[in-house]
Amino acid sequence: MKTISHWMDGKPVEGASGRFGPVYNPATGVQEKRVALATADEVDAAVAAARAAYGGWGTVSLAKRTAVLFKYRELLDAHRDEIAELITAEHGKVHSDALGEVARGLEIVELACGIPEKLKGELSTQVSTRVDVASIRQPVGVVAGITPFNFPAMVPMWMFPLAIACGNTFVLKPSEKVPSASFRLAELAAEAGLPDGVLNIVQGDKVAVDRLLEHPDVAAVSFVGSTPIARYIQRTAVEHGKRVQALGGAKNHMLVLPDADLDFAADQAINAAYGSAGERCMAVSVVVAVGDTGDELVGKIAERAKNLRIGPGDDPSSEMGPLITREHRDKVASYVASAAEQGAEVVVDGTGHTVDGHPECADGFFIGVSLLDRVPVTADAYRDEIFGPVLCVVRAGTYDEAVRLINGSRWGNGTAIFTRDGGAARRFQLEVEAGMVGVNVPIPVPVGYHSFGGWKESLFGDHHIYGNDGIGFYTRGKVITTRWPDPADSGIDLGFPSNT
Repeated sequence: MKTISHWMDGKPVEGASGRFGPVYNPATGVQEKRVALATADEVDAAVAAARAAYGGWGTVSLAKRTAVLFKYRELLDAHRDEIAELITAEHGKVHSDALGEVARGLEIVELACGIPEKLKGELSTQVSTRVDVASIRQPVGVVAGITPFNFPAMVPMWMFPLAIACGNTFVLKPSEKVPSASFRLAELAAEAGLPDGVLNIVQGDKVAVDRLLEHPDVAAVSFVGSTPIARYIQRTAVEHGKRVQALGGAKNHMLVLPDADLDFAADQAINAAYGSAGERCMAVSVVVAVGDTGDELVGKIAERAKNLRIGPGDDPSSEMGPLITREHRDKVASYVASAAEQGAEVVVDGTGHTVDGHPECADGFFIGVSLLDRVPVTADAYRDEIFGPVLCVVRAGTYDEAVRLINGSRWGNGTAIFTRDGGAARRFQLEVEAGMVGVNVPIPVPVGYHSFGGWKESLFGDHHIYGNDGIGFYTRGKVITTRWPDPADSGIDLGFPSNT
């Protein structure tokens, strides 16, 4: 059985702990690989490699850094199909979705290629007689990234390309459920000419996470995952003197006004709720139907949901693949059952789904799509982040009632409004309490040169990820005040310096 190892100081490093985690093919339910789980000492070795590399990489010219990144972008583009296959094999998402993930990660690599423009400083001359003030940004040092299972390539690429472009070195701890894609990203980075130790990978579980959070040589931590873990990451890292950006969970609402194109809204609800089997922090998990739109909208969504093709991700006809583990599939199914008990109407029940035409998938972690209508806001299916293909519909009498409902959520990651009314859309984007807002766009994930992140319990820390916020997180500001006196001037003045 193949073992996925660590990557340290520019080369693979076999695990020494004797502990391994299983890596399944979710479509078949079969363990096909195992991944080494790092000890604290192995984490220390990765951090030491990053620390040793920082002295050289942090002072490398921007021209040399970007030359490596341009080459890296070229290699990623050439290998995008291969990376997508690794994602599908370990996560289960369909190949087209995996290709889209790689493409969105490439956006951040492209942003990193333009880092010289982003790191330009500021200069004010003659702020006082012969006194100039300059502002510059410098790297923070060794940065750690802890990434989730649902985007094995994209989320790491949201982090390390920008961090190393800014002059930092990086230690990545990917999800132990999906270790291969990030390992391949590291191999391609080395092929692009990235110096040894600039990018390191420690495979592992909580042991590795905790050591990264405590390690005195780690200056900053980036995280994407669930809200409870994001809260833990922030608290622990801050206690150890680190800067933190920790992106948590979500319960994203899609508000549909009576004037919306309901066929278009139903199409987009299907895409946003069930794409990637709902295992996305930006998935739409609640549709808020305003006024008398509910019955017709639910009917249109149900009609489309029943026709989705669910199967293994490597089958080109599949539109949705399996969930990540058997345990997660069973947990998602339990929300559908409890919703019925708690007052919701189960319009489409996908919990008993079987995959036809693929006998090898009999033990895969598949579940069908579910649609719940008239879901009480007290139901578990509404209150919790399900992270699966379950779409809740709630009814609201008015726009104001709908906005109050959305703003009452403890999360504030993303939200969307579907309408033809520009005035209503403008009100919504200003009044709704969420970090990312879509107008007739159900999954408003920003392009690479804007930043991604939510509000409330969807974000712990002050910085969103990538874009200008990412650059700000991976650098420290420094202000330099200089005076070069005229050689003719001399004398002593003990007065307090002023600008007069």
